[in-house]
Amino acid sequence: MLRTFIPTLVILLLPVAASARDWNVDASKSTLGFKGSYQGEAFNGTFKAFDAKIAYDAADLAKARFDVTVDLASADTASAERDDALKGSDFFAVAKFPKARFETESFAQGADGSVTAQGKLTIRDQTKPVTLKVKFVETGATATLDVDSVLKRADFGLGAGSDWTDVGADVSVHGHLVLTTK
Repeated sequence: MLRTFIPTLVILLLPVAASARDWNVDASKSTLGFKGSYQGEAFNGTFKAFDAKIAYDAADLAKARFDVTVDLASADTASAERDDALKGSDFFAVAKFPKARFETESFAQGADGSVTAQGKLTIRDQTKPVTLKVKFVETGATATLDVDSVLKRADFGLGAGSDWTDVGADVSVHGHLVLTTK
């Protein structure tokens, strides 16, 4: 009986081991923010509306996946004038391109234990490769996921042209997600 029980148990456990753990995002405790500059002055912003599908298992990065969709009209920098400019045709053009999307393609763990995610970010129908620094801390049925990257705004056609030379070329992006198991 033991001979048939152990192989059956292994077969039953295979589907669990074959995929990363799925996580729910607690939107009330999670943030997706960015930092930029205008005329040498730094400013911070957040996206108030985004959806993230997270599958992650630090022990099996080959099965991990991030799929994040951002409502670009939800950008908030605490300046109505700047927020209107971001939503307008020179930047996000939300009337034509209301969403941005990031999808991972692979993960890598460095010799020091750090993790990076390679993926594609699409803004304004411009899709470019992006690398995220990933910090994932699991504590049982909850976890935190922090991601960081620096984007070149011109890569996505944001603020192109002579009217926007006072806008910094680099935009730092930081996401802090509070997760619970599905």
